[in-house]
Amino acid sequence: MRTAILALAVLGLATGCGGEAPAPGVDAPASAMADPMAERVVAEWPLPAMLPGSALPDLVAVEGGKLLLSWTNSQPGRRHIFQFSSYDLAGARWETAPTTIAVGNSMFVNWADTPHIMATADGALWAHWLQKNGEAPYAYDVVLAVSRDGGRRWSEPVRPHADGTQTEHGFVSMWPRPGGGLGIAWLDGRDTAGAHEAAADVATGHGGAAAGGSADEAGGSSVQQGEASAHGGGAHGAAGAMTLRAAGFDAALRGNGEVEIDASVCDCCQTSAAVTARGPLLVYRGRAEGEVRDIMATRLDGEAWTAPAPVHADGWVMPACPVNGPAVAARGESAVVAWYTAAAGDVPEVRVAHSADAGDSFAAPVVIDAGEAVHGRVAVALDESQAWIAWLREDGDGQSLWLSRRSPDLATEYQRLEVARLAGRGRGTGFPQLAVAGGVAHLVWTDVEDGVASLRSARIVPAR
Repeated sequence: MRTAILALAVLGLATGCGGEAPAPGVDAPASAMADPMAERVVAEWPLPAMLPGSALPDLVAVEGGKLLLSWTNSQPGRRHIFQFSSYDLAGARWETAPTTIAVGNSMFVNWADTPHIMATADGALWAHWLQKNGEAPYAYDVVLAVSRDGGRRWSEPVRPHADGTQTEHGFVSMWPRPGGGLGIAWLDGRDTAGAHEAAADVATGHGGAAAGGSADEAGGSSVQQGEASAHGGGAHGAAGAMTLRAAGFDAALRGNGEVEIDASVCDCCQTSAAVTARGPLLVYRGRAEGEVRDIMATRLDGEAWTAPAPVHADGWVMPACPVNGPAVAARGESAVVAWYTAAAGDVPEVRVAHSADAGDSFAAPVVIDAGEAVHGRVAVALDESQAWIAWLREDGDGQSLWLSRRSPDLATEYQRLEVARLAGRGRGTGFPQLAVAGGVAHLVWTDVEDGVASLRSARIVPAR
């Protein structure tokens, strides 16, 4: 989970959402809050008032005692709405009502390729979403906007990529740059040039809800259940491959140029970034010769990205995109990466690996969960005393959201919790979001009941 600095311009956000009763356990002594061995329990965490059809959350822990939550509201016959709200941790309340970032008929809304929000040290708020740029199923752009007044007004959006092709651009990660400004990475389909359109009829996972579509569609959720998407380009390094690119922007939305990091990556798996003491660490699912889909890591070292290297050589051969990317969290030179794989005899697993050198190398991964019920769709957070890993399962009784608390080096599991049982099944429940502040974990996820999506939430607090 990304962490940024929320400066005075954002701290001045207007109040007006009222107070919130403390959750069970929040009055526990400070020693219990800091002690990772202390038992944690699931507590209520009411969200701001939202319209039915709200889904696709993003949750950012912000230095200065804030959380930023963004989401998309989609209702039949209406334009999609991208909104956010700010939560004050000290006051335990939402300090803003839902505030609109963007509205549009041509907004591309998809269960797996979701918008994000970020705050930077210069007091700016940043947001990205996706915009259709042609009739092809995967013809859409990343657009980026900035607010200098805490989210009341947003700039005209710009595209971080300048290729102008009617191809896929998405699966974005963002991070704050030192002193202000934003870094952004995305999957870029400019080299695919028609490959996605040719494969659109066989894509079962990623295509899903597009412009004008619904964000709460149901369907298979693991590779074994048909979530994999067959769309995508050619062999590793060949024309038609999806690429990974990155760029930087200042507060005036001036870009410093884009750079290609990897010439062949998985077509529709999420990327993730976290800032280490030695620069931003970016993780993603690669695509090597023979359709090997292992998790890769690279760090921005000064002005250049390090050569991408596997977090672990899973050797997972997958002929289609698993639509299931990694998540990274960092603190100082410590980093943890969690991901989904089915490399071990086609058995789904959630794995997590620790790095003590800002991502230059990783210890052997720990298997958090395994079996046919494992979906993955992971989220991670890291504080001074523990690592937190969240993931989804689905069995005959339905879906469930789980959380594991471990030592920062992952060697010891302190506790495992079932956070929630979900009404929804399949991919409509999307990807859970996790943020940790002051020893308390906050989770937000999508559920679907009677065909209508809505956001659910909880926090994990020490028992009284």
